[in-house]
Amino acid sequence: MVRRVLGDALRSLNVSESCISDMLLAVSEACSNAVRHGGPANRYEVTASIGYGRCDVRVADSGRGLPSMPLHYPPADTENGRGLLIMRSVVDEISFGITPGRGTTVHLRKHLAWDDEAGARQRELAAV
Repeated sequence: MVRRVLGDALRSLNVSESCISDMLLAVSEACSNAVRHGGPANRYEVTASIGYGRCDVRVADSGRGLPSMPLHYPPADTENGRGLLIMRSVVDEISFGITPGRGTTVHLRKHLAWDDEAGARQRELAAV
């Protein structure tokens, strides 16, 4: 649902599809981490704001807290461990609010690129 709502909001503002794809990938990774590491009941909260030419998203969980950012990708045969690096590669800024034992908030920020031809195409936005 987060992907649909955020994607539709960005499309309604004529943000470029490549920019939308980057932001949705990063948000998906952050939500996936929140489910995997988020603590009891795997509940998390997503807040987003769009303005001043950028999109800011925060994903907060109530898990044990995030360790440090990995310095490099894990070996190819490793099943996990790429999410933080993927997020870092597709957004302009990533930061973490970590309270040990009380959760992690991932803050993603991307400067928006605009689709100059979007007005000429018909848009179909989803109902949620």
